[in-house]
Amino acid sequence: MTPVLGIVLVLAAQKPVVVASKPFAESYLLAEAFAQVLEDAGLPVERRPGLGATEIAFGALRAGAIDVYPEYTGTGLLAILHEEGIHDPRAAYRRVAAEFARRWDLRWLPPLGFENTYAVAVRPETAQRYALRTLSDLGRASPQLVAGLTPDFIGRPDGLPALERTYGFHPRAVRSLLQTVKYTALAEGAVDVIDGYSTDGLIARHHLVVLEDDRGLFPPYEAAALVSARLARDLPGAVLALERLSGRLDVETMRALNRRVEVDGEDVRVVARDALRRLGIVQSPATAEPLPRERSGFLPYLWSHRSETAHQLARHLLLVAISLAAALLVALPLGLALERWRAGAESIVRGVGVLQTIPSIALLAFMIPLLGIGVVPALVALFLYSLYPIVRNTYTGVRDAAPEAVAAARALGMTDGQLLRLVRLPLAAPVIMAGVRTAAVIDVGTATLAAFIGAGGLGDPIVAGLALSDARMILAGAVPAAALAILVDLALGLVERTVRPRR
Repeated sequence: MTPVLGIVLVLAAQKPVVVASKPFAESYLLAEAFAQVLEDAGLPVERRPGLGATEIAFGALRAGAIDVYPEYTGTGLLAILHEEGIHDPRAAYRRVAAEFARRWDLRWLPPLGFENTYAVAVRPETAQRYALRTLSDLGRASPQLVAGLTPDFIGRPDGLPALERTYGFHPRAVRSLLQTVKYTALAEGAVDVIDGYSTDGLIARHHLVVLEDDRGLFPPYEAAALVSARLARDLPGAVLALERLSGRLDVETMRALNRRVEVDGEDVRVVARDALRRLGIVQSPATAEPLPRERSGFLPYLWSHRSETAHQLARHLLLVAISLAAALLVALPLGLALERWRAGAESIVRGVGVLQTIPSIALLAFMIPLLGIGVVPALVALFLYSLYPIVRNTYTGVRDAAPEAVAAARALGMTDGQLLRLVRLPLAAPVIMAGVRTAAVIDVGTATLAAFIGAGGLGDPIVAGLALSDARMILAGAVPAAALAILVDLALGLVERTVRPRR
């Protein structure tokens, strides 16, 4: 073996297995179980929990940015392959396994042992009032009801469109709600019917009535590990380790584990470790044992997690600083150049402004096929969002800078370069800085969404809190992000005072 080949093999062996999840509790729990099984097998692991919807997680797997995440056969069949539902679980698994291998060289491991299909649920009093037992009953009563559905369910072909087509479900109103928010909305009477999953712990907590799918609309949703081509090819030991979970988790076990996380507020790592120990899959935790989540107040929670919050704050500030600096390097010269070419300036500025109309999460998703997940695509997205305020204010500020002062300077014989450097730029400085401050505040807020593509920062606790129904975790990210936005604006306000021309 040559020294170079030896170094390459060592580096390949040291590359961690990237384990990801979608942003809901069961996916967090399964991904953590995957990670602990791999660590028990002696493999380094990098966790990327809380990636966005199916399209983002699957796109990251295709791009090689992650190595494994928990997926469901029904989701693979309908949402990814865009095929008709197959109601035989074995046939559905064989279909997705064959097609994913053929199209993308991705591998479905044998199912984990439980199915987590859609569960359309109502409050007991709603079921009694409208005599609801099946989805056919729901279709009949739907014009009198308000539905609270997740964005994923609303847009997926096996979700709301299928419910409308098969059962004539046409509610009085449809509200788009996050996965965990919808249970609170239903319990408080803000909506009458929600979509859930059959293993959700919150269904039992709120004593909800799950309506029978009497026409067999929903296909089987067997949970399984979906792994990348790299993992299957280069680390067969990782695949063998993950296959130790296949067939070991039944519906009752999964529902109980979900309840511990969603209802009892226990730490995902503790619940996953206990389950793996009980099943005899691992003997000891591969990582330091975390404490269960205690239902204390926000301030004690924030203090107990101060080290983690400080790390997230530093990552958040780094994302904002790098993207804003890059935007300044591009937007300031562009704004100055447009002032010299006013004929087409407005068209170019408006073209840059179109970037602001792209939803943040959509722009981040567009980056994955090109740049993968993590810091780089987040920086590019934040950079693009920062351009418009700086370009617009630079161009406008320099163009409209005190015409009488510009005319007087020109009468004194100043060149265009001298006019720009000594008159226009100093007079335009407050307007330019207003654009920079606006871009900075936008960056701080938008950077919280970078957690959906694994870039870290203060969005991590927000995403986790939404998935695990923990308001303290949400506030642990939102409050520092708000404080950071204020501090950044104040700091740039001081810079503005130093560059503002004196009387």
